[in-house]
Amino acid sequence: MSDAGAAAKPLPFLFQFAAGAIAGVSEILCMYPLDVAKTRLMLQVGTGADQYKSIVDVFGRIIKEEGASRLYRGILPPIMVEAPKRAIKFASNDTYGPMYMRLFNQKQLTQSLAIMTGVTAGITEALIVATPELVKIRLQAKENAGRYTGTMDCVRKIYAEEGLKAFANGLEATIWRHALWNGGYFGSIFGIKKLMPKAETKRGELAVNFAAGAIGGTVGTTLNTPPDVVKTRIQNYNSAKGPPPYTTFLAGARTIAREEGVRALYKGYVPKVLRLGPGGGILLVVYDHVTTYMRDHFL
Repeated sequence: MSDAGAAAKPLPFLFQFAAGAIAGVSEILCMYPLDVAKTRLMLQVGTGADQYKSIVDVFGRIIKEEGASRLYRGILPPIMVEAPKRAIKFASNDTYGPMYMRLFNQKQLTQSLAIMTGVTAGITEALIVATPELVKIRLQAKENAGRYTGTMDCVRKIYAEEGLKAFANGLEATIWRHALWNGGYFGSIFGIKKLMPKAETKRGELAVNFAAGAIGGTVGTTLNTPPDVVKTRIQNYNSAKGPPPYTTFLAGARTIAREEGVRALYKGYVPKVLRLGPGGGILLVVYDHVTTYMRDHFL
């Protein structure tokens, strides 16, 4: 990823996996409270005095009513899956890129191939993260604050009350979410690096990577917030209550737009973009630094 057009020698998969894991855990430790705020806002339906008014209101009320530790509620599932998730994001992207170049007889990666590569990497990533995402959403939801004592208690209760199939709820919407984000993220990074002047120093390369990653993260977030809203609501629904109002992204998007307005599909956008904009920069900078270190010292 350090050079948008050149095909750097791919690292062995285990090195890619380790670099993606380090980048992902670094990002999540910095930005996780924003993910909690995003989930709370996405799950709000209707209006009322008890509704959160803004991201500042979310943080203030969680700290006041539930304690500051609740800002990290549900962090264990994403931490556990962050290593394979981010590793798969970057390793798949680094693997699918050369594959598409061979398939379409291209000597260098192009913008369209970068987008295709990102989308394919996102689909691969979604298959891994859908179930941990469901557990995380249940733990983050305000109405579940006293229901689950922890991650394993949440898993046991979902299985006992809803059955094994419940852990696949929201998979289709998760695929939409990750395909759109990765396509937007990697496609934007490719285009932005092409437009920016080539860095002459390590500090300049750091600045270019952070800017490209942050803009890519913002583009990806703008594209994937609607499926994220739908996914979050599908995964928070307790199927023991009866059939859900919708089970797929397009059906959910139509229902939400009709009942709450199109703007409801962007609930939680502000904390999400605040996390995944800078978070995208953190991911790319850490990943590039770690992979550079590995190439210099281990290969």
